[in-house]
Amino acid sequence: MNQDLRVFFIGGYLSYKALFNWMHPSHYIPTMLGAPVFQVLFFVYVGRFAELQDDTFFVTGNAVQLTAMAGVYGMAMTIGGERWTQTLSPLMASPANRLPLFLGRSLPLIVNGIITSAFAFFVSWLLLDFELSRSQLPALAVVVAASAFACTSLGLVVGAIGLRGRDVFFIANLVVFSLLLFCGVNVPLDTLPNWMEAVGRALPLTHGIEAAREIAAGATLGDVSSLVWTELAIGVAYATVAYALFRFFEIEGRRRATLETI
Repeated sequence: MNQDLRVFFIGGYLSYKALFNWMHPSHYIPTMLGAPVFQVLFFVYVGRFAELQDDTFFVTGNAVQLTAMAGVYGMAMTIGGERWTQTLSPLMASPANRLPLFLGRSLPLIVNGIITSAFAFFVSWLLLDFELSRSQLPALAVVVAASAFACTSLGLVVGAIGLRGRDVFFIANLVVFSLLLFCGVNVPLDTLPNWMEAVGRALPLTHGIEAAREIAAGATLGDVSSLVWTELAIGVAYATVAYALFRFFEIEGRRRATLETI
């Protein structure tokens, strides 16, 4: 148990620090804080021009969606980086329990997603027509954390595909922009075609964004608890699929000697 905890916490931290090279704030701030803020500002001003919704609609949608940036891209870079540096085979040869080995790498990404989203909300409060009371913050934090967990679980699926796929970064880009399109981030979900709405309901973020918008409108955490539990359930489902894929592709990779085929 102690060994698994060390793999989970220390291994996850060292992997995050090494693979992303974020050892200095000058690398972290533009990537994970600067660019996301400009995404929020862009869609808010497009929304103002189109007169579709108010600032709150676009701020909550994009700020919650930013949790996918760390979760999906981060897990893709974790596996892709291991393959690129030719360290995936030694990692798979280690006797470490696979569950804490890969789930531990997701924990810093969940925290990263929460920080990115919180920063986007803060800057929006400073610069845009967006207001939140202090009493709303705890409920919003729970929703953002649930969304970050669900997005990182989806990122685990992308990372698992990276054990076999040649270009996992293309898949990560496709997934992130699909979330932007299908989850009602900038377009009301009920205005999308029925098939797109159905797909969106099965993806992370959709229920988290809906809950965040209701909280911003004055709802309590109890009012949106069903949406939060649904978001968490979706995250658990994707995490389960990811673990099954990891084990399957690991066994196939050993048999075919394809773990580090780029």
